[in-house]
Amino acid sequence: MKKEPIGKLISYIQRSNQKMLAKELAPYGIGSGGQHSFLKNVLHNPGVNQDRLTQELKFDKATTARSVKQLEHAGYIERIPDPEDRRSLLLYPTNKAKAFEPVLQTILDDANKRMAIHLSPDEEEQLLQLLHKVSLSFSETED
Repeated sequence: MKKEPIGKLISYIQRSNQKMLAKELAPYGIGSGGQHSFLKNVLHNPGVNQDRLTQELKFDKATTARSVKQLEHAGYIERIPDPEDRRSLLLYPTNKAKAFEPVLQTILDDANKRMAIHLSPDEEEQLLQLLHKVSLSFSETED
C-alpha cells in the first residue's frame, strides 16, 4: 500500500464526514461548518460564552460568531447578557434544541458507525488511541 500523508487522509475523512452531516442536518435547519459541534457544546455547557466555545472547539472567532448567529436564527440557542459582564453574552439551548438533542446524537452516532464500519472493535479503539496521540502534537503547540 502506498504511504499517503496522514494530514491528507484526515482531511479527506473530515470533508467527507462534514458533507454527509450537512446533508443529514439540513432538514433541521443546521448548516455546515461544524454547527452541530457548537450546538452539542451549548447543550452540554449551558451558559458558555463565545470565547470559551471558540477555545474548546478550536475554531476561529469569526466561525464561532457565524455559527452561533445561525443557530440562534434557527431557534436552537439564545444569547443572554452575562450578569457579571454586560459586554459578554452567555449561550443557552432553547427548548427546540433540547428536544432535538436525541436526534442529533443519533445522527452523530450513525456517522461514527459508518466511519468505522470496516474496523473491528479492537481496531476502532486502536484508531481512537492513535488519533488522540496525533492530536497531542497540536495541543502542545497551540496558544
